[in-house]
Amino acid sequence: MIILFVVLIVVACLILGFIVLVQNPKGGGLSGTIGGFSNNFMGVKQTTDVLEKGTWIFAVVVALLCVFSAAFIPKSTSSNLVNELDTKPKQTQSAPLQQAPPAGAPVTAPVTPATKPK
Repeated sequence: MIILFVVLIVVACLILGFIVLVQNPKGGGLSGTIGGFSNNFMGVKQTTDVLEKGTWIFAVVVALLCVFSAAFIPKSTSSNLVNELDTKPKQTQSAPLQQAPPAGAPVTAPVTPATKPK
């Protein structure tokens, strides 16, 4: 579900960016030169008003999508975080390794309770 919100936010941001770039603060911009129509774009008069309304609409859409997408982010509690930290493999201490006798020394078996001489 979060991927859907991310895609919608990106699309809304791209449209918002296009609308903002089409506008010119002096009133000319691309809106006045598209297709040779001065203030008549796709049958709508006062293109600058339409672009300004579109800017506000898409800005609100982006803001609302960002706020609502936060509700779908998986929640992790502190106990889950502790459990995740506990699942890391721990180093266990093993018995110290016995060193091999030097070369030429007689090899003797270690004395254990089962092999003690009587």
